[in-house]
Amino acid sequence: QVQLVESGGGLVQAGGSLRLSCAAGGRTLRNYNMGWFRQAPGKEREFVAAISWGDGSTYYADSSKGRFTISRDNTKNTVYLQMNSLKPEDTAVYYCAAAYLMSLSSLSNGYGMDYWGKGTLVTVSS
Repeated sequence: QVQLVESGGGLVQAGGSLRLSCAAGGRTLRNYNMGWFRQAPGKEREFVAAISWGDGSTYYADSSKGRFTISRDNTKNTVYLQMNSLKPEDTAVYYCAAAYLMSLSSLSNGYGMDYWGKGTLVTVSS
């Protein structure tokens, strides 16, 4: 079993930045590709970004490109999401998820993930 724990959420003004972390406990994330998703109140969950285990290749939702950066430190079993130029519409609960050997494009659909965290709330004020 893998326990994913997100942290780093909070309240920030529009235009500000936050860095989210997702730490994995229980076992290594070796060969698990990782993704960030978010769900705003009253809306469906949506994909934000993904990163592969092996070569660190990345994949972003259009809404994230140019503002968000996903990264990972395999030695620390941790994935990060650096969020810059935040907008009120970025307000949501952000979740990380792990998928064993799943392609990043498939991972972006959010189905068949092996593990999910419980989320961290990001609130962007205008």
